[in-house]
Amino acid sequence: MDLLSIILCGIGLAMDASAVSIAKGMSLSKEHINEYAIKLGLAFGFFQGAMPLAGYFIGSHFAKYITSIDHWIAFILLSIIGINMIRESKEKDEDASVVHSISWKVILVLAIATSIDALAVGITLAFLRVNVWLATGLFALITFVLSFICVKLGKKLGSLFQAYAERLGGIILIVLGIKILIEHLFF
Repeated sequence: MDLLSIILCGIGLAMDASAVSIAKGMSLSKEHINEYAIKLGLAFGFFQGAMPLAGYFIGSHFAKYITSIDHWIAFILLSIIGINMIRESKEKDEDASVVHSISWKVILVLAIATSIDALAVGITLAFLRVNVWLATGLFALITFVLSFICVKLGKKLGSLFQAYAERLGGIILIVLGIKILIEHLFF
């Protein structure tokens, strides 16, 4: 696997985290955008690098158990968080003084949910004789950068759709969960 292939794989793996970053960025207040862009970028980048590294070292024995349910785990986690965002947006309509923040617990759940597929990629890295440290480091860096940018992009989009930003973000997470489920069940 050459460097360009590793970079393209890293971009592909980062797409779920980027979509979630846009969704979360849409609902954040302007004064918290930089803080959460960094937090989300670090969490998503860390797990996007750590999961393939774990997959590489754990090997194919564990993969057969995860690959049969990884899409369900991602679907359930993203749907629960999306539904919660929609519910919170309705509560905000009733109480406009609520300040939105994202707990570390939610950030970690999102980071794990969007990086589960990277575990299987790590297993394949062992068979491709690739420098696993270079590959996982690039996966982490690419995901950090894209997530950081997408949180900020989400804020820009959120100001256009201010009244519906958090609902739209929740819907995006649910749709992303459905997309992951469909891809694994039918393709």
